Amino acid sequence: MHGKEHRTVKRMLARGGLAAAALLLAAMPATAAEKVDTGDAAWMLTSTAIVLMMTIPGVALFYAGMVRKKNVLATMMQSFFICGLVSVLWMVAGYSIAFGNGGPWFGDFSRVLLWGIAENWDKPFTMGTGSDTVEFTIPESLFVMFQMTFAIITAALITGAIADRMKFSALVVFISLWTLLVYSPVAHWVWHPSGWLFKDGALDFAGGTVVHINAGVAGLVAALVLGKRVGYGSDNMAPHNLGLAVIGASLLWVGWFGFNAGSAASSGGGRAAMAMLATQVAAAAAVLSWVFAEWTIKGKPSVLGAISGAVAGLVAITPAAGFVLPGSALIIGVAAGLAGYWGATALKHALGYDDSLDAFGVHGVCGIVGALLVGFLAYGPLSGTEANPAGTAGSLEQFIKQCTAVGATIAFTGITTFILLKIVDVVIGLRVTEEEEREGLDVTMHGERLN
Repeated sequence: MHGKEHRTVKRMLARGGLAAAALLLAAMPATAAEKVDTGDAAWMLTSTAIVLMMTIPGVALFYAGMVRKKNVLATMMQSFFICGLVSVLWMVAGYSIAFGNGGPWFGDFSRVLLWGIAENWDKPFTMGTGSDTVEFTIPESLFVMFQMTFAIITAALITGAIADRMKFSALVVFISLWTLLVYSPVAHWVWHPSGWLFKDGALDFAGGTVVHINAGVAGLVAALVLGKRVGYGSDNMAPHNLGLAVIGASLLWVGWFGFNAGSAASSGGGRAAMAMLATQVAAAAAVLSWVFAEWTIKGKPSVLGAISGAVAGLVAITPAAGFVLPGSALIIGVAAGLAGYWGATALKHALGYDDSLDAFGVHGVCGIVGALLVGFLAYGPLSGTEANPAGTAGSLEQFIKQCTAVGATIAFTGITTFILLKIVDVVIGLRVTEEEEREGLDVTMHGERLN
């Protein structure tokens, strides 16, 4: 691909991301070509670094601040260790399953151990085969790394639901299996040109289904399988240090700009900037709606409510960021704050499950809200291409496609997560003993204590 054709693909990636570029179909030959776009590469390098910051130290501090003092180190260890574990799994097989060409359900194994990545290490790369082909303006190594950070944070988010009571050994085995058998296939469905949800036209700009519904549902299932914490409902389980949680939430908020705006896969065309603006508006609106709801119902606005609202808004805008205008982002943010507050309070109490840090109440519920609302609120020109200037606009038809993506993710993740947990439980056991739980996982799992 040369000259005008390459510039056309670049414009499509800038305006429509992966989904829009896939609309090229067979119009252009799928041959690698010109040099890497240095502007796009610089933006994606920056985005990748700040997305990694979302897990360590972001999630690590956010979750550590909300558990009891006896479990702070164990909670931070989970995020930190998962960063290393998932990075290796992604390099060995996860990336190949998610972004190998394969079929509609599962990638092939052409990129196991990142085989073949040296062939065009300094050139733009092509994804897909035949008519389903997309050419990027960045090297594949950068795309691998960017997507690796998504896999890392998704696995880390699950730990919020099972805080204080899961064996570390069981967590390591479960997360390994889950990353390869749940996360990677769903990523293939949604983001690879041959994936069945991608082909169906489902919209997920940066991970409403792949990251948040996936992690939220897995967390809910894990919480149900593990059972409630010892003393749940009677002991004081208030956060140990909300200051740490505020720092973690702040890092998440800033890192989310790389998460969402980076998913444009380009610095040009205005789409990354619009995604960044939508992200900020939604997060801010959700802070307000959560806090005012809590203030009205409980009489006082809490710090925990404010940071939870921010995360709720960031979650909900994730699938929509590159598809909606600021006004729609405001609607999504307000809805997310209210839905997240309901999910973390009324829903959890009504159903009686112990989701320790509200992984499902915030990530699952608000991921669903964002994924569904984009079906009605998508502004077509943001995903438009030269071949289809109208892009994908909100409609009842698009909403139905979003319902399909949400339902498929919930069903697959829920069932597969349950099976994996049961297998791990039979082989090594999932839960620590009551004595170990009462003493705290810092000492019983890691032999250390927070001074």
